This record gives sequence, C-alpha cells and structure tokens, in this order.
Amino acid sequence: MLMNFLYIAAGIGLLFVGGEALIRGALSAAKRLGISPLLSGLVIVGFGTSAPELVVSVDAAINGQPDISVGNVVGSNIGNILLILGLCAMISPMAVHPLALRRDGSSMVAATLLLMALAAGSALGRIDAAVLLTALAAYLIWAYRTESTQPLPAAAVHEAEASELQALPQSPLMTGLSILGGLILLIGGARILLIGAVNLATSAGLSEAFIGLTLVAVGTSLPELAVSLMAALRRHADVAVGNVLGSNIFNALGILGVSAILQPLPLADRIVWFDQWVMLAAALLLLVFLYTGRRLSRVEGGFLLLGYIAYVGANFFVPGLMPA
Repeated sequence: MLMNFLYIAAGIGLLFVGGEALIRGALSAAKRLGISPLLSGLVIVGFGTSAPELVVSVDAAINGQPDISVGNVVGSNIGNILLILGLCAMISPMAVHPLALRRDGSSMVAATLLLMALAAGSALGRIDAAVLLTALAAYLIWAYRTESTQPLPAAAVHEAEASELQALPQSPLMTGLSILGGLILLIGGARILLIGAVNLATSAGLSEAFIGLTLVAVGTSLPELAVSLMAALRRHADVAVGNVLGSNIFNALGILGVSAILQPLPLADRIVWFDQWVMLAAALLLLVFLYTGRRLSRVEGGFLLLGYIAYVGANFFVPGLMPA
C-alpha cells in the first residue's frame, strides 16, 4: 500500500515539473517566433496547464482504463472550481469584471452541457470526440478573433496569464531542452501515476473511477493550482479565474475529445448520474458568484471549499460511489 502512494506521489511530482518545463519552453519558443502575448496566454498557458490531464487521460484510454481517463477530467474540472478558486479567493478576494469573462464563462458551461449531452448514452465514441474537438476549434477561433479585433477586457486576462510565468529559457538550446524534457517528464509521470493509482484501487477495493476523480484529478491539476495561486498572491484575480475557465474548457472538449478519438470511452455509472452533475453545478455556481456580486469574496471562496469537502465526503457516505 505504501509503495502505491509513493508511486502516486512520484508521478504527481514528475507531472508538475514536466508541465512547468513544457509551458516555460513553449512560451519562450512563442516569444522567439513573435507569437503575441494574447495567443500565448490563451493557448499555451490557459491550455498548457492541462497538459498533465491530457497525458494521463490519453495514456489511461489507450491502456484500457476509461474510468481513470474520464474521471480525471471530470474530477479536475470540479477541483479547479471548488478547490483551486476556493483557495485563491480565501487568499485574496477576486474582483472580476463580468464582461471580461462572459465569453469564457458561458463557453465553460456550454462545454459542460455538450459533454453531458454526448455522455447521455453512457459512452463517448469517435463521433462524439469529433464533435468535442470541433467545438474546441470553434471556441479558439472565436476567442482569438474577438480579442484581436476588439478592445475586450478578456484580452488583457490572457496576455497577463503569459506574464505570470517568469524565468523563461533564454537560449534556443535551453528552450528545446525545456520542451523535450517537459514532454518526457509528463509521459513518465503519467505512467508512474497510473501504475500507483490502479494498484491502489485494486489493493484497497476502490473503483478506478473514484481514484481518477480524486487522487489523479487533484494531482494533474497542480499546474492550474500553481498558476492561479501565483496570480492570487499578486492580486491578479482575472488571471486566476481566466486560467481555470480556459483549463476547464480544454479539459471537457480537448482532452476527452483526443482520448475518445484514440479509444472510445465507456462511462462509469457513477459519473453519469452523479459526478457530471456536480461538475455542472460547480460551473453554474461560479458564474452566479462572479456575475451577481462582480467578485469572488472570501466567504464565497469558503463556500466553494466546503463544497469540495462535501463532494469528497459524499464518496464515502453515498451508496454506490466508492466501492469497486
């Protein structure tokens, strides 16, 4: 049992370091290629922090572990809102301009609803995956066009996301090594994490879905946590919230889209009737907090954290959730 936890800890550590190296290398390459800070923040940081989720979910799908693949995404989206933004708001109340995040907020809810509609058949096939990836491409085109042609406040959010990460590689060699090393660490970390997670589930009599929704999901969300906490400590509320919204969109549309293209994914019953509804409720609750109060206060952050504690606790007390 102890060895399984060591595997999980080592895998999470490699994913975190690999994700950081990949993002910094990609930002350095983008700067050298003259890619705008707007596009760098929108794509590289906003979606690059989801690299651990992508690698783990794809690896799990290919190796016939669909519950971990899907559970990782659903659990990460729940944790990003309830756990990460809850912690950030407790550190620093987050005043957010509703107009700046209306597009990304509504897109996050729309992506969640689309995923739930496609998952109604208790599986995600290749046609479903194509729909998800098409929706992601449409969102990226829409986001870039609106932000590059109009003086939207959201543009400043994505540009600021790129500036949150300092100490980028300075030479072409170090940039290449950072990208390559990050990819290697991500792949290695994903394999080690999955070995520990599957062995833990087997030895403890837990379902792979439960492990994917909790331990694996939290572990792969560390890059989002790091970027958002840095932003909160620097009083850059829009960056913290924008990072989570962008990550959740990419998780739902991109990660499950890629995973289901490679290997159709059956969904565990508990994800269909419980977890995806928690994911939707968390998304809607966040929008209510942001748009009605125009800020995420410490009280609201505490409420989000309590919601995550209640979600994890439900796994131990609601019949049918935790057992294999």
